Amino acid sequence: MFFKDLKKYKIILTSQSPRRQYLLKELGIEFDIYNLYCEEESYPDYLKREKIPLFLAEKKAGKFQGEIDDNTILIAADTIVWFDDKVLKKPKNEKDAFDTLRKLSGNIHQVYTGVCLKSKSKKILFYSKTEVQFTKLSDREIGYYIDKYEPFDKAGAYGIQEWIGYIGVEKIDGSFFNVMGLPVQKLYSKLNEFIK
Repeated sequence: MFFKDLKKYKIILTSQSPRRQYLLKELGIEFDIYNLYCEEESYPDYLKREKIPLFLAEKKAGKFQGEIDDNTILIAADTIVWFDDKVLKKPKNEKDAFDTLRKLSGNIHQVYTGVCLKSKSKKILFYSKTEVQFTKLSDREIGYYIDKYEPFDKAGAYGIQEWIGYIGVEKIDGSFFNVMGLPVQKLYSKLNEFIK
């Protein structure tokens, strides 16, 4: 049984994201949180699409300072929004958030999350891709969202689980939870694989 087998391990989530913490908790997994600073902007220019969050997830796992053994599993993840052949980063300010959401308005973009599972002697890297189609958003709707919510810590300047997701997301192809920052179905499957 998955949960019985998992109890033999100490699970550490290396993420400050409240959404990742919430999703892992909802999956029924007990874990500790390790907050680390990792320069997310820093990756080689030649990397594209899923290669970026995979690189960053592995980098985050490598930044862990504590002792890990074969009964410890680190979970590190990174999410990017990919549009027009480039990454749409977390917005620096309101104007940046507004410009980002204007780009996404009426268009299709991809969300990639890379995940690294790591113990002392084992490592699994995987990713999930979700395609998101936005309806045409008015400037007023974009302004309302930025004013009432906090898009500044979110890739692509939005949270699909928030108001803008309710009124703006016309269609998704792939995991909804991946867009929130953690592809929980795939994570569950890969953890099963990891502990066997």
